[in-house]
Amino acid sequence: MLFTLIKHLWDFVTLVGGPVLYLLGSLAMFLFGMKLMSEALHRASSEKLEKILYHMTSNRFTALLTGFMITAVIQSSSATTVMTVGFVNAGLMTLRQSIGVIMGANIGTTITGWIVSLLGFKVSMSALALPLMGIGLPLFFSKNGNRKTWGEFIFGFGILFLGLAEMKHAFDFDVSVDSISFLAPMVGKGLFSTLLFLLAGIVLTLILHSSSASMAITLTMAFGKLIPFEAAAAMILGGNIGTTVDAFLAGLGANTNAKRASYIHILFNVAGTIIVVILFRPFTTLVQYIIPGNDVTSVTTELAAFHTLFNLFNTILFIGFVPHMERLIKKLVKDEPEDARRGKYKLEMIEAPLQNTGEFNIMQAEREIRNMTHLTLDMFKNYRSFLNAPTTPVAKLLDKVKDDEDYSDQMEEELTNFLIQTSMVTYDETHQRRISSLLRMTNELESLCDNIYNLMLLADRKQKKELDFQDEDCQKMIPYSDVIKEFLEYILKLEKQRTGHGNIEDAYILEEKIDSLNKKMSKKSRKSISGKSSVKSELLYLDMLRFMEQMGDYCLNIAEAIKEGY
Repeated sequence: MLFTLIKHLWDFVTLVGGPVLYLLGSLAMFLFGMKLMSEALHRASSEKLEKILYHMTSNRFTALLTGFMITAVIQSSSATTVMTVGFVNAGLMTLRQSIGVIMGANIGTTITGWIVSLLGFKVSMSALALPLMGIGLPLFFSKNGNRKTWGEFIFGFGILFLGLAEMKHAFDFDVSVDSISFLAPMVGKGLFSTLLFLLAGIVLTLILHSSSASMAITLTMAFGKLIPFEAAAAMILGGNIGTTVDAFLAGLGANTNAKRASYIHILFNVAGTIIVVILFRPFTTLVQYIIPGNDVTSVTTELAAFHTLFNLFNTILFIGFVPHMERLIKKLVKDEPEDARRGKYKLEMIEAPLQNTGEFNIMQAEREIRNMTHLTLDMFKNYRSFLNAPTTPVAKLLDKVKDDEDYSDQMEEELTNFLIQTSMVTYDETHQRRISSLLRMTNELESLCDNIYNLMLLADRKQKKELDFQDEDCQKMIPYSDVIKEFLEYILKLEKQRTGHGNIEDAYILEEKIDSLNKKMSKKSRKSISGKSSVKSELLYLDMLRFMEQMGDYCLNIAEAIKEGY
């Protein structure tokens, strides 16, 4: 029995050795075409897609619709789920919103199966592929960015279907009943067969790193009668699990909520697959009842319908349990300890599988810059604690501000390197302008942190040297510090809105108010200098005023950077 199986396997390998290499080449053509097409579509619509994803996730149903629409456009559930993880990581989307988007992406990815089934097998796309490539190639080399993008899309579309046509030919060789008889023990064995081909679907998707590609191969194998409908359906279920790897990898270098979003994708797909495996026989029977037909191409339509109904079934089943899924994943993935914030700062690039626009990394940097602004505001509040209670020992406050200032230095270094790397992977003019703005903001925020630390050093010197620095002098500085605090909060508001609205008049008003207060207080202080002890105290007082006045300049620079970048 074993010898016969090995003999048939050897005969099959010998028979198909040439076609296998032909298949690998046609698969490479298909994957390259899909990559070109998907990247071009994403570049052409990235800004709109991001706005849709940001604004249309108010509840689980609009989030589901959003995930479906975006995946249907860019033809990649992996890109949509990684984009979703990026939004969660950037703090622009909640974990609950991401669950709906992921569900919608699973439905949207079924469009690929219908395109391949209806066009790839029922229409002679190979006759259209070469003209499409001929139209797309001149546009591909255009210097105009928009024409170049659409040229890539048309060219990629042609290569994709040319590759698919060649894959069909790869399976059109004469396969005798004896040469494929080794497959017989693997099919028709109930749950064993289902699990075996499900595993094959997982492995195929992991190898190809694309559920769309594994779907195309599965449809082609079913079309060539290498595997029956039930085996192909099981492989589609496996591809649904294998596709979660991209979101999982994107979540590895992300924050806790982003990790939870990637794990939700795995949980949702695995749980749905288990349920459909249990109901596999009635489910496939239902699909064949809905899509009847005896012609050779009907099996590809049945498989496309199976993929769609499977994901619709999962979504309908789990959409009512979104809050429960959120609570479950929060229990499984615990929050990081609060004190982890002041550890070694590290910012990782988010890698997306089918695009290279740098948008996710820019959003990541924007979130981190907002965190840096919060850090700056917290540091300044600590300095204001000294102004409110100048006789209280400042040693502990100084240590905390020093720790925060060291952390801000790490943030500046990491963010600068991060943004420079991002600028190397995106050539979009809008993105480059935003990167320049973020680089300037990072530098100005670090300067603000330096000034706050210098202010605390002056406060510490005042106490250690017991200078004749009166409490009322500190009280005089409180209204001055109020304006600076207001300016920092205004900057944070601009950062959250991600726009300067083309008008930052409030920033100029606040900076002018700071300058006016500084001149008035400095002039008054110089007139009061008398005696050696008083001179040291007044000079320290003037240094404090100078550092605070510089903070107003840095805040204005940040506001101008936001206006220029957005």
